[in-house]
Amino acid sequence: MKMISVNPESLTERDNYKCLTESIIPRPIALVTTQSETGTINIAPFSFFNIVSSNPPMISISVQRKEGVSKDTARNAIQTGEFVVHITDEDNVADANRTAKELPSEESELDLTNFTLAVSDKVSVPGLEESKVRLECTLEQSIPLAGSKNKPGCDLLIGKIVCYHIEQDIYHNGRIDPNGLKPVARLAGHTYTKLGELFEIERP
Repeated sequence: MKMISVNPESLTERDNYKCLTESIIPRPIALVTTQSETGTINIAPFSFFNIVSSNPPMISISVQRKEGVSKDTARNAIQTGEFVVHITDEDNVADANRTAKELPSEESELDLTNFTLAVSDKVSVPGLEESKVRLECTLEQSIPLAGSKNKPGCDLLIGKIVCYHIEQDIYHNGRIDPNGLKPVARLAGHTYTKLGELFEIERP
């Protein structure tokens, strides 16, 4: 197998983004709700998202900054210490995609979608009723990570899950049915993928 070696320091930020998003695939998509200090509900999707720990249950979301400035999601989560993560699926991906539109901070993406708000149990930030799985989180830690010109390039949010909400029809004997969840993952550009063929390999 012939390989090409590429030094990331020789690439632009955009080229590094392409190498990452075209090779680390598929990526689950966190659809995140936050609330500003003035009460505006922000909704945004993030595919730089994964599990950190199960004891305690924690997840991570990397929110890329724009020219060193934090996005609404990161700023709201840091200010209030709370957010709600929803798993993007086949039934809500179109609405999730609409929330990627850039709006002024005082405008809510909710008006662009068919989502309805759901009262949370443990945090003040509302969730989205249409999501089959939503995770109420408190902010465990926020870490600004270095970017170019001594400006942070992103805010890494570590969230501690304080409440799970799981649709009853897909939750059986303590397990979530992946075929019922119908998760959608991000590839590169405008391309997404559905859950494909499932197979098992026994652990050694």
